[in-house]
Amino acid sequence: MAENQAPDVKLPDPVEMSRAMTRIAEQSQRLVTEFLSRQAADGVGAKNPDPMGVGHAFLEMTTRMMADPAKLMKAQMTLWQDYLTLWQRTTQRFFGQEAEPVIAPAKDDRRFKDSAWDENTLFDFIKQSYLLSARWMQSTVNEVDGLDDHTAKKVDFYTRQFVDAMAPSNFVMTNPEVLRTTIETGGENLVKGLEHLLKDLERGKGELRISMTDYDAFQVGKNIAVTPGKVVFQTSLMQLIQYTPTTPEVNKRPLMIVPPWINKYYILDLREKNSFIKWAVDQGHTVFVLSWVNPDEQLAAKGFEDYMVEGPLAALDAIEKITGEKDVNAIGYCLGGTLLASTLAYMAAKKDDRIKSATFFTTMLDFTEAGELSVFIDEEQLTMIENQMAQQGYLDGSKMATTFNMLRANDLIWSFVVNNYLLGKDPFPFDLLYWNSDSTRMPAAMHSFYLRNMYQKNLLAQPGGVTLGGVPIDLRAVKTPSFFLSAREDHIAPWKSTYMGAHLFTGPVKFVLAASGHIAGVVNPPAAEKYCYWTNAKLPKTSDDWLKTADQTPGSWWPEWNKWVGKFSEGKVPARDPSKGGLPVLDEAPGSYAKVRIV
Repeated sequence: MAENQAPDVKLPDPVEMSRAMTRIAEQSQRLVTEFLSRQAADGVGAKNPDPMGVGHAFLEMTTRMMADPAKLMKAQMTLWQDYLTLWQRTTQRFFGQEAEPVIAPAKDDRRFKDSAWDENTLFDFIKQSYLLSARWMQSTVNEVDGLDDHTAKKVDFYTRQFVDAMAPSNFVMTNPEVLRTTIETGGENLVKGLEHLLKDLERGKGELRISMTDYDAFQVGKNIAVTPGKVVFQTSLMQLIQYTPTTPEVNKRPLMIVPPWINKYYILDLREKNSFIKWAVDQGHTVFVLSWVNPDEQLAAKGFEDYMVEGPLAALDAIEKITGEKDVNAIGYCLGGTLLASTLAYMAAKKDDRIKSATFFTTMLDFTEAGELSVFIDEEQLTMIENQMAQQGYLDGSKMATTFNMLRANDLIWSFVVNNYLLGKDPFPFDLLYWNSDSTRMPAAMHSFYLRNMYQKNLLAQPGGVTLGGVPIDLRAVKTPSFFLSAREDHIAPWKSTYMGAHLFTGPVKFVLAASGHIAGVVNPPAAEKYCYWTNAKLPKTSDDWLKTADQTPGSWWPEWNKWVGKFSEGKVPARDPSKGGLPVLDEAPGSYAKVRIV
């Protein structure tokens, strides 16, 4: 919306508008009725109005802030000085003069990508006034003295949530692109946006579940998760997939991948062009992947120990029957890596050395610095989660999805609010976002054990702190050669935390740091020629010292890993056909467990 450019104005069709509003009214009435019925049935009035303790945290922050009025006054004066400067420079622009901005958005802030935010003086003022207020608010709460670490993190996190929510880009009258579209379409964008909003409310049964992609554009096993393979074994918790070889010879030692069960395994097999699984098969690995079940109330009592016994331990036995090979190389991703490390410690206590090398993708073992997810881990919130799980037998997948989305609210919440509800656009088909929305449940017993023993108490990092199968485990007993892959911008498993975990093992450790985040840092095929990674032959005590002397290499880390794991391949054997192994084929990949969708 440049100042000298007037958009075409389209008058709304009164008949179409009337029909649309009738549909919206009928749908709204139905949703409100259903919502009120659920509220009454759930006894909302008896519930804790602040189960996450946010109000208490801000009350404590405010009390301590008011105890130092001089610091508060100084902060206010700084804000007023910034605003005065902004007024002066905006006035200069109104009179046609050049003026440097007082503040500018970060380079990766896509909220203000429309040219009108810079070219139009009014919108430039709105943008800068918001950025000044946001900076003032966050710096003020961060400088309050006397708060304990957890309360300070909670205040900072929810202040940022508020600041992100109040961005001018999120409102019709202060977003130039939305205003322009509203004028050009005669308001059709807002009507369509309202229909999108009601559809998302209906899909979430009264809770807003923002559509991030076109869910009809993908189907697991049809155009996503399509690498050929067979389901060759299963337990109540996982199906074991063996992939069809693409090379005449394969590495003698099979590769077992243990993905997280917070999301589905096929993040490693989205499309042929970005599938780590397909790439590993093409490098001559006999790839086995654990595809976890999407549990319901019948599996409520399944614990972390069950995931070990019915997961990697059962898979090891099955792989030996299928291939005749007792030993494997293993990969664990995120929570799957935490399980793999726990399994290695258990096996070490049992004198079981069948896993000859272990790779960990963005895996936390020491939860001392658990990042922003620690905001959600305190006694009040754990009790709330456990109460919810006690009623259902599991944690609903949407709860986990919302938590992860809040870590990147501008990208994973507000950008879709603007696109879907204000601009009235349909979500774009995107394989990664389809996977992100393909939520999984968490069994009550497992999830409570994981959150309390690892996130809250950090017992996994302590010798004998966690007991599995009657065995107190100790990660220091793990002597297996290990490859740790972390991502520099990871909000879920912060790389400095994963680095601390790499020091717990006593075997040889290679640590590699990828650029980007928890997903893009891992799923980065060589053909894409994107990002970079860092390596270091040494493993100094601190992550900062490691990075200071690390070497940077452009592109994907995948070949670096393949070179490392090749040292444990034990030569070559003829390719293994999944249909001719030691166990009967149960299904075609990706199997039935991966196809269970709960949204």
